[in-house]
Amino acid sequence: MPTVTFGLPDIVVVTGTGSGLGSEIATLLLDCGSKVVGVDLTSSTLSDREGYAQVTGSVSSQTTWAKVQDAINSAGSGRLGLVTSAAILDTGFIPNTTPEIIARAMDVNVTGTALAMATLIPLMEKRGGSVVAVASVNAGLAEQQLAVYNATKAAVRQLARTAALDHARAGVRINVLSPGPMMAGLFKRHLESAIDGDKFLATRSNRQPEGKILEAIEVARAALFLLSDGAHAILGADLIADGGLTAGFDFRTGAEGASV
Repeated sequence: MPTVTFGLPDIVVVTGTGSGLGSEIATLLLDCGSKVVGVDLTSSTLSDREGYAQVTGSVSSQTTWAKVQDAINSAGSGRLGLVTSAAILDTGFIPNTTPEIIARAMDVNVTGTALAMATLIPLMEKRGGSVVAVASVNAGLAEQQLAVYNATKAAVRQLARTAALDHARAGVRINVLSPGPMMAGLFKRHLESAIDGDKFLATRSNRQPEGKILEAIEVARAALFLLSDGAHAILGADLIADGGLTAGFDFRTGAEGASV
């Protein structure tokens, strides 16, 4: 039987490579032979890997994206990819939210995604490419104490889906990846903000059909699929990578006295 292989872009820009999902995505891409341009405010442990180039700076700065374009040119020719996994999360209630908190979340989560696409899409129209905009299940479902974060992820989702329609005929494929909770930076910070972290983790894990919070690498594999030729038929879609959390309105564990 023939072997099915899914080709990946030759050069992929990944934001948020300093930790968590972005780091896992970049690692998998390097393992698969793609070159990676990582973007983060902090350095990455991948800096010594062959094929990895680091751009240190804010994703909401046009100066950063000018440096990214230089790094792409230095990396050579070939098809391009983009994964916008940089994000920040603040917990709290709306009455306690300041304009500074809102602006910071919008800058990183929304403006950072828009500037990334504004830089890469024109290059992709010449060289071909695929974009994975990382949103969240919170883009469509509310979660308490995360109003600003949820709003920014809803914006990312619609930003990417609209751009997918705008640039499809120019050979650019854009999709959304919406993770659920995973053992990475944002969920860990939410966990640390809980009064009883152990209880918070146990309760959240129990809501998952598999009984555990996903690891970041599991979600990273879904991102690579969307980048790959294997997802060629998928355009403007929102791939939910949440371990089944949102497959139903509630998951019965049996402890509640379910009938089965």
